[in-house]
Amino acid sequence: MKLQVFDNYDQVSRRAAEIVIEESRKHPQLVLGLATGSTPIGLYREMVQVYQRGQLDFSEATTFNLDEYYPITPDHPQSFRRFMQEHLFDHVNIAPERIHFLSGTAADVESECSRYEAAIEAAGGIDIQVLGIGENGHIGFNEPGTPFHLKTHKVALTENTIQANSRFFERIEDVPRHALTMGISSIMRSRKILLLASGEKKAEAIKAALQGPVTEELPASVLQLHPDVTVMVDKTAATQLEGVPYKA
Repeated sequence: MKLQVFDNYDQVSRRAAEIVIEESRKHPQLVLGLATGSTPIGLYREMVQVYQRGQLDFSEATTFNLDEYYPITPDHPQSFRRFMQEHLFDHVNIAPERIHFLSGTAADVESECSRYEAAIEAAGGIDIQVLGIGENGHIGFNEPGTPFHLKTHKVALTENTIQANSRFFERIEDVPRHALTMGISSIMRSRKILLLASGEKKAEAIKAALQGPVTEELPASVLQLHPDVTVMVDKTAATQLEGVPYKA
């Protein structure tokens, strides 16, 4: 795992965008795995700005989002589909037919998860997977205890995740209790992974993911076994790492 520590969130976002943009220019048919939440907003902002300056063309790119609440409609204000439209897709020229989401209204969840796995395979696999990390070490919505071998599946969200995500909803009772997510196995098949983290609340999870044992109780720790992971954090998220001289 390659660790890069930056002064602040904006620098993390800018560097992550540089990597995605560089790969997009070299490989216009890049397949991107995308995350939601507050962490990647800066990355998407940078991508939009470069596109709007006429310096990048996304028309041949393909995207797969990591996860979606369940049940939830695509037009719900807090759906991940709506999030991605607002922060990225409405502002760049990714073709709508190349944008892939898990359906938060699927009647047959098992079939929906199988469909998504097949779509990823048909696209040739994910070239770059963007990840955030939960305070409990989850990646995607793979909560602590998720078996590493699982592919895309339905999960019950932990109370920790529900509490963390309640800031996006009017009431905590409105937060869905389930989600559909790419599994650990799905994520690990990505050719390159970018793990982004910012803020003191993520420091403990970052330390455990990078320097703790590989265990299903800390899902992000599995990234230690991937051949190409770049971890980009600001200095407040790096405060608990051992042997890292750059501290807040």
